[in-house]
Amino acid sequence: MKRFSAEMAENRAVLTRLDADIGDGDHGTNMDRGMRKVMEKLEGSDSDDIGATLKAVGMALISSVGGAAGPLYGTLFMQMGQATAGRSELDLAGFTEALEAGVAGVQKRGKAEPGDKTMVDALLPALEALKQAGDEGADVPDALARAADAAREGMEATVPLVARKGRASYLGERSAGHQDPGATSTHLLLKSVAEAAADGS
Repeated sequence: MKRFSAEMAENRAVLTRLDADIGDGDHGTNMDRGMRKVMEKLEGSDSDDIGATLKAVGMALISSVGGAAGPLYGTLFMQMGQATAGRSELDLAGFTEALEAGVAGVQKRGKAEPGDKTMVDALLPALEALKQAGDEGADVPDALARAADAAREGMEATVPLVARKGRASYLGERSAGHQDPGATSTHLLLKSVAEAAADGS
């Protein structure tokens, strides 16, 4: 969460610019504010319950992030929290299961499918990469690095797409040629997870 919060602060202007092209122009500002609230909520917490922590993250985002991002990211973390309730550590299978629950929640809430030019276009490839890495017996850092790479590829693949969901869909064909801001912040989330696993933090 610390890494993701730092990524949102560092990339606030980038995310806002991407959102200004096809949305309300507030994704970077909203996500940065939301993750600051998350860090305030987690500060001083000594709970080792991963599920409770993720639920707290989700609730903080829902209450502080405007637009579609709050409910969608909130749902992602709340569902991941539900899948990890009472657990103090996660192996690759556990994290994959949690992410799968989170992605299912996001899709149910946002009604988005692959190719709609949303955060789902980064989430689903990341999930598939995790599953494949697990099947191949990869260790956790390698599997998460693969997931982050897959999320990046999914993010980049949103550029030529015509948006079919969210504010960007109002632009129709004019939404093509722009990278989706939600998929971009999602890639930064998976990148943060992978980096944390790589250095043991």
